[in-house]
Amino acid sequence: MTRQLQRLLAGGALLLMAHLAHAQYSWIDDKGTRVFSDRPPPPNTPASRILKGPKPVTPTPVPFEGKPDATSAPAAAASTPKPPSLAEQDAAFRQRMAKREEETKKAQEEEQKKQDNAERCTAARQESLQLSSGMRIAQVNDKGERYYITDEDRARRQEAAQRVLRECR
Repeated sequence: MTRQLQRLLAGGALLLMAHLAHAQYSWIDDKGTRVFSDRPPPPNTPASRILKGPKPVTPTPVPFEGKPDATSAPAAAASTPKPPSLAEQDAAFRQRMAKREEETKKAQEEEQKKQDNAERCTAARQESLQLSSGMRIAQVNDKGERYYITDEDRARRQEAAQRVLRECR
């Protein structure tokens, strides 16, 4: 590595460490050195030398409603929604899981239908090409004897293949 690259990496590491330190305080000490710390400066440091401090936490104002009485209690209870109980959260979770499982099952069924349809279409295309080629087609019967299909059987099978192919488009 070249020196320039080493210096660049060292500078980047220093910047990363400074960022990770999350210093909340920054001040100039008695020697004129800038100090970063997560602790406040010494008590004898003048305010003019403190460069950075934590942001003060401002409390959120709560409106004063006066002394609670019997009429304001139901209104206050009605205005603030009650957090769901553990049983309600569990029921909602189970409902979401059942819905997700149902959607997954439906998606798998749709995918299976698409695959089955694609296989049917491919088989119908091959059948149609074979039947329209004009070559004699031989088959084997139950007894294991070889026979050739007739022209009527060829036309019937060609029509069936064409019906399937019309559905594929």
